[in-house]
Amino acid sequence: MPLPVNSGSMTPTSTHEFVPPATRFHALPSPFPMKRGGELHGARIAYETWGEADEAHGNAVLILTGLSPDAHAASSAADPSPGWWEAMLGPGKFIDTDRWFVVCVNPLGSCKGSTGPASLDPATGRPYRLAFPELSIEDIADAAAEVVRGLGIERLACVIGNSMGGMTALALLQRHPGIARAHVNISGSARALPFSIAVRSLQREAIRLDPNWNNGEYDEVTWPESGMRIARKLGVITYRSALEWDGRFGRVRLEEAIPLAGSGEDDPFGLEFQVESYLEGHARRFVRRYDPNCYLYLSRSMDWFDLADHAGGDVLAGLARIKVERALAIGANTDILFPVEQQQQIAEGLARGGARAQFLGLDSPQGHDAFLVDLGRFGPAVRGFLDLLPP
Repeated sequence: MPLPVNSGSMTPTSTHEFVPPATRFHALPSPFPMKRGGELHGARIAYETWGEADEAHGNAVLILTGLSPDAHAASSAADPSPGWWEAMLGPGKFIDTDRWFVVCVNPLGSCKGSTGPASLDPATGRPYRLAFPELSIEDIADAAAEVVRGLGIERLACVIGNSMGGMTALALLQRHPGIARAHVNISGSARALPFSIAVRSLQREAIRLDPNWNNGEYDEVTWPESGMRIARKLGVITYRSALEWDGRFGRVRLEEAIPLAGSGEDDPFGLEFQVESYLEGHARRFVRRYDPNCYLYLSRSMDWFDLADHAGGDVLAGLARIKVERALAIGANTDILFPVEQQQQIAEGLARGGARAQFLGLDSPQGHDAFLVDLGRFGPAVRGFLDLLPP
């Protein structure tokens, strides 16, 4: 296994960063130019690895994450705690680390170890906050490419991207030709659709209208909890399907109403249904685990992304410019945030570029989050694809 690249201290660079103990760091070139202007100095990307690299690093698989996950996709000797994709990744699992050398990077702009708005600006010694340059999916892809090269990997066997990571993977392949032989796009897309943009716009509005957000100048005491709670609830609603909400909760009521956070004990519009209680509990667990400014930046980067920008407004032409040998685009038929038609479009476009591309729309009831929880469907599809790749 390669040694850690430019490993840094495990100490967070800001009180708003939340870094798993096994995380290592790769220093980005300084300056690191950003697509929409500006540059970063002294920036880093957090990553973790599993498995052993072969002599030529030809068995390397890169995982690109959605908005909120850290680099800790699975447990390891350095950190035995379960990762966010624990059932998918490991020895003998669907992404088999007995065969593959797996790298998972935390996106640029996050608060889970990679440099983002919550990180300290070396020029001022204070958190960047809104002084952080405008962030694009392309910047996230370029930063991931630096980690790949830093680990001595000339060409990945496969890049796997899910949700926002599916966007990042396409940008990586488009901007860095030849960086991977194969690609698995899971519940991703080549561009943001109006419904997804509308939802994320409301999420950002909820955060920004919280008085505690204070134009990004909050602290641990004046944290915009209400805005983050609402934003997270909106997100969770779109991550699952109406079919699952109905089957899981129905119209089951709580034994007694629960006051909404911050409303007082005599709240006349408290939580009455189990589904409301579930959303509230989920949101409360999230609000202090993710930095609000980082959420705003990464959310907006998804809205801006459109692979058609690189092909005269034609998204299929943009996809056709990506050259990989094999590709799998997979999604859930109940996904309303990244509809399955978008994965079908990815497969069609990559096939136009010469890839042996396959599309799978799976009948999972669990919507966008199916790739995280419905491993009985998604896992075999990913393993079957990886098994076709040459050793």
